[in-house]
Amino acid sequence: MNNPSSLINYTLQIADNSLILGSRLSEWCGHGPILEQDIALTNIALDLIGQSRILYQYAAKIEGNGKTEDSYPYLRTERQFRNILLVEQPNEDFAYTMVRQFFFDSFNFYFLNELLQSTDENLCAYAEKSIKEVRYHIRFSSEWLIRLGDGTDESHQKMQKALDDLWTYKDECMIANKLDEEMRDSGIGVNLEKVKISFDKKIDEVIKTSTLKKPEDGWSQKGGKEGLHSEYLGYILSEFQFMQRAYPGLEW
Repeated sequence: MNNPSSLINYTLQIADNSLILGSRLSEWCGHGPILEQDIALTNIALDLIGQSRILYQYAAKIEGNGKTEDSYPYLRTERQFRNILLVEQPNEDFAYTMVRQFFFDSFNFYFLNELLQSTDENLCAYAEKSIKEVRYHIRFSSEWLIRLGDGTDESHQKMQKALDDLWTYKDECMIANKLDEEMRDSGIGVNLEKVKISFDKKIDEVIKTSTLKKPEDGWSQKGGKEGLHSEYLGYILSEFQFMQRAYPGLEW
């Protein structure tokens, strides 16, 4: 790879999605609707944060200059984060959380399947390890979408509202930017057009089974990959980064 900065940024783009969604899911710890789901959401959050750590470690190894895995989550500003807007949206309620999770899991599962073909052995190894966890994630979120969508009148109504409200966020992950195109052409990254085919098929299948109404496609929220975020990311980072900002270099 002639341009290591592109590989670093691509690695961070993947890592940031997992970190921010993992942070959002961790807010459910102790607040889940029932104990089993409280534990399940917390475990998924730990999976995602663990996946982001692997990538931050890899980015630090490439960049050098004293960088560590902590440099990226703790010492960057909002504009330096490359996560999609979907993952920073608030939990709202269990319906919103499950729809958001289902959209991301559906993307992440098929993305990792394609990343297994990467010419970068570290990203390939990351995909091989992570997909074992994400296979459970997509089963979990799919089952809850179906259970609540095809459940009571109240659960159906809440799931439909969450689906309608989050629909415009679902496609950003598959809209290729210049970095995605560069990495795809180099053989390191993923062809997002192939991912979208599998993604759309999964979305249609689960929505149909859940008896929910598929919203009409229109414009898509985007900008996260370029560092343009919603107000929510700032609140996440202010809490997440407080200790490191207040006490630089502190270790525990």
